[in-house]
Amino acid sequence: MLKKQQGFTLIEIFIALVIGLFIIGGTLSVFVGLKSTTTETSSMGELQENGRFAVSILTDDLLRQDFWGDLSGQLSFERLITSQAAPATGECFGLGGNNGSFPQDASGFRSIWATEVSSEDMLDCINNADYKSTLAFNSDIIQIKRVLGVPIAPVNLNKSRYYLQSNITSANLFPGDVDPVPTLNASRIWEYQHHIYYIREDDIGSTGEVVPVLMQGRLQNADPAITFNMLVEGIEKLNFMFGIDTDADGVINAYMPSGNMLADYWDGANGIRILAVKMHVLVRAIRQDFNYENNNVYQLGDESFDANGDHYRRLLFSSTVSLHNSRVDRW
Repeated sequence: MLKKQQGFTLIEIFIALVIGLFIIGGTLSVFVGLKSTTTETSSMGELQENGRFAVSILTDDLLRQDFWGDLSGQLSFERLITSQAAPATGECFGLGGNNGSFPQDASGFRSIWATEVSSEDMLDCINNADYKSTLAFNSDIIQIKRVLGVPIAPVNLNKSRYYLQSNITSANLFPGDVDPVPTLNASRIWEYQHHIYYIREDDIGSTGEVVPVLMQGRLQNADPAITFNMLVEGIEKLNFMFGIDTDADGVINAYMPSGNMLADYWDGANGIRILAVKMHVLVRAIRQDFNYENNNVYQLGDESFDANGDHYRRLLFSSTVSLHNSRVDRW
């Protein structure tokens, strides 16, 4: 005799549905939480990578600032036997009479110089409308001059570069396409560099979001004399403070923001030297996260930045770089 088969009752079906909803709800909650954590972790990882790269590039240049190959002490107009490197179209001239790419007269040659951007005409070389109109205000711009740390054989000169030929007491400056190459007793040849760093604001994609970008300008033997490239996206603010030795005892007396630096400090007059640089780099996410509200206030040296409740994640990087070459009078 066959038994009569019965299905689930309506109550059992409702109970099963409720249990299923709890299971699905729990699974979705875990999924959403994992997705949010993954997004946040990815964003923070990107901020750390961009910040560390920017700090590394700036540190490398600052550490080698004022390095002039075999020449002991500072580079100056008086120590040049010949200079075939002349100001060219599009060269960057900062404030001060001797603040271009090459020493031009007997006044102090500024191998490092910075200021806070307060207008679109801070430097002559940023004359392309695509750069000038997007120059980020209230962030520092810095110039650094030096030679690369590896000497070059005359046969390996690049015609698009400039070079310093130096011995312990004197030097020659010339472009890579010079013919013949100058001669100087007991000397070697080094690639001459002049770098400019600043922040510009850029539009990306179809969203129209403005992304801050760290720019690098590089000296070249061409027209224009300075060419710019984007280094890192998401670098929102630069701030530099300079450790000044005012009494020539090799000890920093004070850290000064770029806007408070006097001409004598940049020129190295009266034995004054810049012995260190504190840099502050504020890094911002490229896109907003509307599940996040940023109410932090970031302290960059003498200035602060208030996120004011926006939806961008940020990280602040700080580092102090000793300018070893500023302490050297003789090798």
